[in-house]
Amino acid sequence: MSKPCFNLLLGISLIVMTGLPAVSYAGKEDFSKTIEIASQQSFLDRIAKRSVYRGNVLITQGTLELKAEEMQIDASNGADREVFVATGTPAQYSQQQENGTMVHARANKIEYHRETRTLSLEGNAEVEQNSSSVKGNSIVFNMELEQIMAQGQNQGDGRVITILQPENKKPQSANTQDDQP
Repeated sequence: MSKPCFNLLLGISLIVMTGLPAVSYAGKEDFSKTIEIASQQSFLDRIAKRSVYRGNVLITQGTLELKAEEMQIDASNGADREVFVATGTPAQYSQQQENGTMVHARANKIEYHRETRTLSLEGNAEVEQNSSSVKGNSIVFNMELEQIMAQGQNQGDGRVITILQPENKKPQSANTQDDQP
């Protein structure tokens, strides 16, 4: 990460205080499913345990999707410890949460650390859920701990932009009569 101080967005406490539904732990079943990689080109070095995929790359694991122009995978630390590095304009991540909502993320570079269930987004980074979002130059999103840490943008005043949408109010019953003047 860069030298400037990080603004720690205590995801859960902020989300609970503002009424935004919490980002629930990504579908636990996804992480036990097979990873499928589709691309136009691929290179695999079995000795070094590294691979590179180029051209319209799509990685799926259950409801988790990672899209990029190029994807590098380092599996040298062993099974379930792979690091996926996706680059694109932008690279994109999406996954359905256990509560049925979708989380979307995009950035020029996305690192997915499989062991810690962490996304590190760099360059025009954004995480969205339920019409609410966090934007910054870099964002670390821990799916398991439900935490977001963001660093400000390089443009403007360098702040992190957080947009929180209010919860929808319950619709009024059809039997309720409007007050007439």
